[in-house]
Amino acid sequence: MLKEHLLTEVKNNVLIVTLNRPESLNAFSPDMISNLTKTITDVKHKPHIRAVVIKGAGRSFTAGGDVKSMGQASAGQLYDHVGKMNDCILAMDSSEVPIIAAVHGFAAGAGFNLALACDLIVASDDSQFAMSFSQVGLISDGGGSYFLPKLVGPHLAKQLFFSAEPISAERLYQLGVINYLFPLNQLEEETLKLADNLANGPTKAFGMMKKLVSHSFTATLDEMLEQERITQTLMASTEDHIEGVAAFKEKRKPDFTGN
Repeated sequence: MLKEHLLTEVKNNVLIVTLNRPESLNAFSPDMISNLTKTITDVKHKPHIRAVVIKGAGRSFTAGGDVKSMGQASAGQLYDHVGKMNDCILAMDSSEVPIIAAVHGFAAGAGFNLALACDLIVASDDSQFAMSFSQVGLISDGGGSYFLPKLVGPHLAKQLFFSAEPISAERLYQLGVINYLFPLNQLEEETLKLADNLANGPTKAFGMMKKLVSHSFTATLDEMLEQERITQTLMASTEDHIEGVAAFKEKRKPDFTGN
């Protein structure tokens, strides 16, 4: 029986997704990517899941593409493979619940980009990230050309793409790419604390915030102001808004239900 390349577990209202090819530093397999896309997409049909954590088994988050299998695929097969990765990134972007990357060890190539596609990144303070594509004569796929320049600027992005040199979690934290940094032995506990906090938050508002942030990269100020106007009008009728106002008036912590 083949080992599952993707493991899932639900704790409270948090879905924990584990990339599970530790013998190859969790390098992506077709099954892993397809199942990750399906898992993220299916969250919309599971209202009890209100946050997602993606992590890696073994020594690393993920090494990204499987170098051992590179050079064996035809142009059509490669095109289809990158398309499946694109489907995964788009599913993450359109998901209405917060997605957290919990990174330890290495996040390389498309693995770095998978982390960038998450809403938040939590990392161990000794972890390393690398845009390793140029080492094998490739360009970044999995959204790296979209995410990285917006986060670090075009000059540093091109340096990382050209050189393929690792960049430390500490440097990325200073640049604002990584949200939280912890010692390795605290990473899992602290990530779950963060996920629990998000899972107990106003889920519909979080989903709308994700959409607005994504839209802001291509929208004008006028368009964003109008989108905020329309969205805020919709948010005012949610149960979470009503509960939030009541909790504020009653000087208590709100009990959001995600509705």
